[in-house]
Amino acid sequence: MLLDHYSDFIRALPSGQLAKEQLLVEELLLDATPSQAMKLYYIPFEYVNESAKVFIIGITPGFTQMQIAFQTARDCLNAGVPLGQIDREAKKQASFAGTMRRNLIDMLDKLELHKALSIQSSGELFEERRDLLHTTSVIRYPVFVNGNNYTGHSPSILKSETLYPYAERICLAELLAVKDALLIPLGKAVAEVIESFAAQGLVARERCLFDFPHPSGANGHRWTQFEANKDKLTRQIVEWFQ
Repeated sequence: MLLDHYSDFIRALPSGQLAKEQLLVEELLLDATPSQAMKLYYIPFEYVNESAKVFIIGITPGFTQMQIAFQTARDCLNAGVPLGQIDREAKKQASFAGTMRRNLIDMLDKLELHKALSIQSSGELFEERRDLLHTTSVIRYPVFVNGNNYTGHSPSILKSETLYPYAERICLAELLAVKDALLIPLGKAVAEVIESFAAQGLVARERCLFDFPHPSGANGHRWTQFEANKDKLTRQIVEWFQ
């Protein structure tokens, strides 16, 4: 696992909240496309929950998620937590953290996913029923363009010689490993990549909620998009879990 390679660097990070200057550094750089001012960095997000029933897929971890993941990993390493548990804990704390997680839970509850799973709220997926959930991104590792969070466009993942191989090699492997889960691609940029896998016969379309909007607060049309597809998505959930 990559965490073993980066553990000394992470353990030495200063206490408290970490800044971009401490994380967007050469020591964590995995890949770069200078012509597009694009850089891709390591994050301790390798854990895969193969028994999950719900599989939520984002674009790429943003800086907030990167920050929380590294703070969690640092604290776990300094507390003597075994390496094999650290990626799992970092992902639990950081996945879709903040406003995006609240928006996501709200949407999932309106689709009555919790009823299909026999739990009280979709919020339990991120807490006591984490055993039901796997989260990842089409690009597992954080991507930044000119130092800003990559949004899935400019360049398109499907057209990027840098990004698409990560989707094909890592995200697809996770999709195949977590074979019994309902797939929820968040937004158009993610759906396009999962659609390409489905077109190749690699992922079953009936598993995928392709019209689920990205829950980011930056997506001002998310509720309009959500309401337009709510009934269809709700039926898909019922049919999958039946």
